[in-house]
Amino acid sequence: MPAEHRKDISIQTAVITVSTTRTEKTDLSGRIIRDAFTAADIPVVSLIIVKDDISEIRSAVLEALKIANCIVVNGGTGLTHDDCTIEAVSSLFQKTMDGFGELFRMKSYEQVGNSVILSRAVAGIANGRAIFCIPGSPKAVKLASEEIIVPEIRHILTHAGQ
Repeated sequence: MPAEHRKDISIQTAVITVSTTRTEKTDLSGRIIRDAFTAADIPVVSLIIVKDDISEIRSAVLEALKIANCIVVNGGTGLTHDDCTIEAVSSLFQKTMDGFGELFRMKSYEQVGNSVILSRAVAGIANGRAIFCIPGSPKAVKLASEEIIVPEIRHILTHAGQ
């Protein structure tokens, strides 16, 4: 990758876990995301848990945008009646990164087969900051964090104008 496509940008990450049952002690997915960024020397400045509620999720993302330029929201992206992460976050996007969802589902297919059609993983840009909404299962967050987000975040933020 040419150097002009990856600027030396300071990256600050916020991790938001969407769940009505997880606690700080049981949030394995949040820890997996944090550990993936930390291993790449990318600081995680916030790690919180919010309920499956549109206003709580949106509020958490808006607060994260004040302190981070990479926000990873895990959980609440499925098809059940209480999954509302996509509805809470997608209206904040000024630009979408359709390739993220496509790549995530392509890679996920190897793990879950046709069940991948239930995934609504999305990503977008808001005020020059990247927001990723991914499923909350440990395998999904590991795949998204380690194989897609961490390797590409500097490239993404370079193009997003940070």
